[in-house]
Amino acid sequence: MAVRTRLTWMQEKNLQTYFGGKQFTLLYKASVHEFSAYYLFKRCCDQGPIVVVIYKEHYVVGAYMKTSCKKEEKIPIVLFALEENTISECKISSYVPTELFHDGSRGRNDLEFHINMRKQVMTLNLDTSEKLRLPHMQASPFQECEVFRCEDLLDRRTLEGINELHESLLSAVNTYKPHKNLVPQVRILLLGPTRAGKSSFFNSVKSVFRGHVTHQALVGSEATGVSDTYRTYSIKDTVDGNFLPFVLCDTMGLHERGKGLCVDDIAYILKGHISDRYQFNSMKPITPSHCNYIHYPLLKDRIHCAAFVLDVNSVKYISHEMIAKIKAIRRQLIKCGMPHVVLLTHVDSMQLITKGDFTDIYRCIPVKHKLEAVHKKLGFALSDILVVSNYTSEWELDPIKDVLILSALRHMLWISDDFLEDLTARGNKDLVV
Repeated sequence: MAVRTRLTWMQEKNLQTYFGGKQFTLLYKASVHEFSAYYLFKRCCDQGPIVVVIYKEHYVVGAYMKTSCKKEEKIPIVLFALEENTISECKISSYVPTELFHDGSRGRNDLEFHINMRKQVMTLNLDTSEKLRLPHMQASPFQECEVFRCEDLLDRRTLEGINELHESLLSAVNTYKPHKNLVPQVRILLLGPTRAGKSSFFNSVKSVFRGHVTHQALVGSEATGVSDTYRTYSIKDTVDGNFLPFVLCDTMGLHERGKGLCVDDIAYILKGHISDRYQFNSMKPITPSHCNYIHYPLLKDRIHCAAFVLDVNSVKYISHEMIAKIKAIRRQLIKCGMPHVVLLTHVDSMQLITKGDFTDIYRCIPVKHKLEAVHKKLGFALSDILVVSNYTSEWELDPIKDVLILSALRHMLWISDDFLEDLTARGNKDLVV
């Protein structure tokens, strides 16, 4: 059976971040491997930097050894205390680890800190206790001891794996062909509130394929958004100059009331009646009499997949009016048999989320909570809620960000294929290419 840490996700994340963005690998757990300094050192010496975590009733005390632990070599040690989400630190003298962690025969009264593993008691002198903002501990009992190896979240092997995945995803998108070549490119509609990151997502996708950060679509911070124009964006492959097999369609932002994209326009967008650069009027939806109205759209003009773009930090505060509007749009999409997903942007701005977390972002507890909140409020399946980090202020591309963007894009291409396949299965009369 797997040995699990007693640290909560939040405690572990706080410590990992505090010590410079580390990942922890559990090496020793006293209740499993025995309360013994002998077994502690047997499992933890020569393992690189380690963190020793001591569990008391209301708080956690520990020691961070930045250099590899050697039984009989003095090494610098940092003590810390973690109470709720607050970490206090105290640097102590360099010690031979066996002086501080022992089984009863080597404890000395002049030490700033030491632990008798056999008796399960810990001692901190008065000065050290005050620096850690803890009560004075003289042979104070503890419940558990764990030791973790500390490694960089993004070591060379991890980065090599990310680069391989990056190239694989790039190739998969580049070589994608819509179902039975029914259309030359699938069309993905971007919907969502203003400032959620719709235009930034397009810019980010284009940046990935261009090989440098670009900002073709205007991005702004005004509450009303920067564009009231419908735009359809194709991206050229820099290698052969051909267009990539998808078009991203950017719309005016949604508002709770008054200004913003008119819900009545969405049905016309989905069916391909609205042309590139059509200027929306939030008070007056398009009609067949409009000069830019496409009366006989082909399948290639239609939308094949929709994505609701939401700022991950706004999910908690999304208004009842916005929820009602998104649900009304979803009903239209479902009526049309249109597959749709959620893109949660700005994940990099979430508290305690670091770039290293992007390699396994869907396992991060705060991200899981956001996905569950979207599922509960808007009704989307958890598997249809995707997480991305757009390029907004960066000057250079990052393969880790690219992987999130490409993974989301690949998922949307897959469900676009499902839509096209469903049309052919039903022998739909709209299959006019």
